[in-house]
Amino acid sequence: MVLKKETAQKTAELLLQINAIKLQPQNPFTWASGWKSPIYCDNRITLSYPAIRNYIQENLAKQVEELYGKPDIIAGVATGAIGIGALVADYLNLPFCYVRPEAKSHGRKNQIEGLLEEGQNVVVIEDLISTGGSSLKAVEALREANANVKGMVAIFTYGFPISEENFKKANVTLNTLSDYDNLLEQAEKSRYISAKEAETLSSWRKNPSEWN
Repeated sequence: MVLKKETAQKTAELLLQINAIKLQPQNPFTWASGWKSPIYCDNRITLSYPAIRNYIQENLAKQVEELYGKPDIIAGVATGAIGIGALVADYLNLPFCYVRPEAKSHGRKNQIEGLLEEGQNVVVIEDLISTGGSSLKAVEALREANANVKGMVAIFTYGFPISEENFKKANVTLNTLSDYDNLLEQAEKSRYISAKEAETLSSWRKNPSEWN
């Protein structure tokens, strides 16, 4: 994973400013999985803030170019990364498609929406990486369509060991603008959280399924 410290800290600060990332160690959220969590991340809200949206668009696009040159097409993972993926494709002047969690049950029954041709080099855009399960399903669908997936670029990752294992098993390179460690460092530096709260948040990441 390639992380530029300045970009990672700046991205974390922007996400905290607009409450795309909320930190509540004293009043945890409950995720859909049932996990209790002191953090909740919804990067889709970045689309409502033009300056922040533009910053993320530009930095994701630059990361794509630095790592992979110019792919043939950008693919967004539905639904969270459709908007930002389309913006990255626009910045790079590239075609765009997006990948549903599963094929539609009606109409053309597409799982991949947009024109994707066999053998095309694809970079996948994602907004958030937790365990990596849904993100890697999109990669699987692209590979089944005979696309050449160069890698995935995302806004933020929790950095769970399980996600690192999943990406390794799937042979997919993941790069992100920011991650959990940089988030905690920036949140404490900016006084969004205290040192004690930072410790609580750090301990959660070690065993999120059992944390309470």
